Amino acid sequence: MRIWGKVLGFLFGFMLSKTIFGALLGLWLGHNFDRGRGFNFNRFAGPKNDAERQAAFFYTTFSVMGHVAKAKGHVSSHEIAFASAYMDKLGLNAQLRQQAQDAFREGKMAGFPIDDCLGKFKRNCSGRPDLLLLFLEIQIQVAFADGELDQEEREVLRNIAKHLGYSVKELDNLLEMIMAGESFHQGRSHHGGQHLNRGQQLDNAYKVLGVSKDASKADIKKAYRKLMSQHHPDKLIAKGLPPEMMEVAKEKTQDIQAAYDFISKQT
Repeated sequence: MRIWGKVLGFLFGFMLSKTIFGALLGLWLGHNFDRGRGFNFNRFAGPKNDAERQAAFFYTTFSVMGHVAKAKGHVSSHEIAFASAYMDKLGLNAQLRQQAQDAFREGKMAGFPIDDCLGKFKRNCSGRPDLLLLFLEIQIQVAFADGELDQEEREVLRNIAKHLGYSVKELDNLLEMIMAGESFHQGRSHHGGQHLNRGQQLDNAYKVLGVSKDASKADIKKAYRKLMSQHHPDKLIAKGLPPEMMEVAKEKTQDIQAAYDFISKQT
């Protein structure tokens, strides 16, 4: 039986108020504390160690990925192919791949508690905004897997962004950066971007860095350094990114570097 909350509540209540009423109020508060109805510290506690934090990131990434894929009411072949290719890119072993598939299936089920899931995830990533950013970028890539972004998908992304602390404007800016990044990455992968003219590739490069065409060299470098810092694989792993997902951050930094180099050569 827990009594220390009552004892301490009674004493502190009496000491602060010098009245029996204050003591009884303290006793009542202490009673609630003893019964677990006071401050719920477990509610705010994140994973106890790096391994648990990484496991939480891994599960949430793939379960929310399934939720995003189901935004239009059904999971298309594009979303399934994207999820499968994503697992291939990460080089997941059989056990981790099964965990990812299970989380993906759970996320696309009707009634998946997306709001609670995102709330816990944000608390787990408290003080680690770079992890939240990478997570949101991954979900945007899922929604854009078929090359289009429907209204239903946009609404799901807005809900995710809201729970992670991003405004609609910030999400829209991020959407533009991600879409341009996909085009820029594909351009680099096809004979040095020969299927895109130099002007189109330059436009995409500016968008990848989130800067306008008339930005100064100083502002471009500042944006470049900020993005590189936010997506640095070693820093992200130290903050809770699963090592298996390092490839995601590595590919992102490669595109950021390539965009900055392309702009530097053209200006």
